[in-house]
Amino acid sequence: MKTRPGSPGAGSGPPARTTGLPPPAERGATVIPDRVVARIAAQAARTAQTRRAAVPPDRGSPEAPRASAAVRTGSVRLHLTMDLPYPIDIPRVCERIQRDVAGKVAQLTGLRVGEVVLTVRRLMTAADTSRGRVR
Repeated sequence: MKTRPGSPGAGSGPPARTTGLPPPAERGATVIPDRVVARIAAQAARTAQTRRAAVPPDRGSPEAPRASAAVRTGSVRLHLTMDLPYPIDIPRVCERIQRDVAGKVAQLTGLRVGEVVLTVRRLMTAADTSRGRVR
């Protein structure tokens, strides 16, 4: 019994290439939307805030960190806004939080984190964290 080229059992060579399709490496890329990267960064910031600044993880106080992201050609710029306790070594804690968030975002998305800007929304004293926010 003879088999035709390209049919099952036609030989041990690689399957015939479908005409018109570029090689897999040239077909496209996975795109992660800015808002998805921002949500990952916000969660990473919350974890880093709890770990680095000893802020309790409950959602009542302080406000959860906010994040925005701008993804361009395999790289991302992040902007974080969060509350920190006072007194604290603000520059050292901010640097560690930035490093933690950049590492986690890079690990989970595969993107290179070019910049992490961190804005401290407010400094909270022990009294602020114990009674919650008053309006």
